[in-house]
Amino acid sequence: MSGKVLVTGATGFVGRQVLRALAKQGLPTRVVIRDGTDARLEAVQGLDRVMTTVDLFTENAQWWANVCDGIDTIIHAAWYAEPGQYLHSPKNMDCLLGTLQMARGAVMAGVRRVVGLGTCLEYDVRQGMLTVETPLNPGTPYAGAKVAAYTALASWLPTQGVEFAWCRLFYLYGEGEDERRLVPYLRAKLVVGEPAELTSGNQIRDFLDVQEAGRMIVSVALGARQGAVNICSGVPITVRDFAHTIAEELGRQDLLRFAARPESVIDPPCVVGVR
Repeated sequence: MSGKVLVTGATGFVGRQVLRALAKQGLPTRVVIRDGTDARLEAVQGLDRVMTTVDLFTENAQWWANVCDGIDTIIHAAWYAEPGQYLHSPKNMDCLLGTLQMARGAVMAGVRRVVGLGTCLEYDVRQGMLTVETPLNPGTPYAGAKVAAYTALASWLPTQGVEFAWCRLFYLYGEGEDERRLVPYLRAKLVVGEPAELTSGNQIRDFLDVQEAGRMIVSVALGARQGAVNICSGVPITVRDFAHTIAEELGRQDLLRFAARPESVIDPPCVVGVR
């Protein structure tokens, strides 16, 4: 694949790593970002054009067709993802509708391949070890909107001659992570010598560095695989052991306070991906 790549959400936690991985491949890249976020956009090799909009999820199919002119592959990383809000936010419906308009515009522009980003929460997480064959059973508006996007695009884009892949992300951490998430919270507390309050930490998860996730997403985009793909480490680890790993780097395992927070009744005991 030698044509241009369009990336949405290129200033975000995952999108930034996707953009870097594309630059390492030397591919010409176009991005769509929100007005006023130019300063957050990294200057990387191969950046073709920067398209701005007040809200990409409100744009219609014709706008997207114009933006996608000359584009070979789309990596759609944009979605509402504010910690503590995104799981149940009505903005997920806006993201869903906007994504479908983007897909219509992509078809109008003759885009060859579309890659979207989903979530492991689309699955029936009661299954524990999750393959791409695991039944879907979204439990939140966020996961439900992702499933709806996946289902619609997987059934329609191929009929229009467009390849489609859907990368389901597991538990990402790393550079650029929101301070309200687990790893930044731990580091912030331990660095200043304050206790970090956690649940029991017995939950089993699949953690993956976001830089590796970006590389894996680009590998999918440049490949021929279609349908759902798990973006995961495939390695089960308890939250307790993962927290100890972070604390050990800082020499402050003594500050971990497990069972200081109540368990969530909806938190699944095991969520691990199978590649």
